[in-house]
Amino acid sequence: MKSDYFNIVGPLLNSGNECEKILRRLPEWFGDEQTMIDYGIEINSLPTFIINMHNQPCGFISLKIHFKEAAELYVLGILPEYHHQGLGHAAIEAVTEYCRNQGIEYLQIKTVGPSTSWAAYENTRRFYISIGFKPLEEFHGLWGPDCPCLQMIKKIL
Repeated sequence: MKSDYFNIVGPLLNSGNECEKILRRLPEWFGDEQTMIDYGIEINSLPTFIINMHNQPCGFISLKIHFKEAAELYVLGILPEYHHQGLGHAAIEAVTEYCRNQGIEYLQIKTVGPSTSWAAYENTRRFYISIGFKPLEEFHGLWGPDCPCLQMIKKIL
């Protein structure tokens, strides 16, 4: 996807180092050192879409394909100075189009659930709801006792 404002390239593999640099600038969401390292390692084997502004990476989205019918928006990160400019929406549209072309019917996302009051994730949940994701289930204990996991889903075919 390309506009005069930004472009999205992908899917790419082996993008973990580049994406980890972006995650490190997002401490409200990815403040735990081990989490950032783990994401960087995992992203290397996942289809990843890089968002560029003026030929510089400013965000990314990685996709995990679980089954031929279902994929997960594994991680999305956009540098804070580029929030609220439509880049996240455009990245998810690029991934959605890729998934449709692969015959994938459902996209899921896992984020911090609403049973905790974490302002950054309240905004994150609102964002996903605004683009058509529906809450499916909140899991307690999956990410530890103080971090409920909300699974959201969207039908794309």
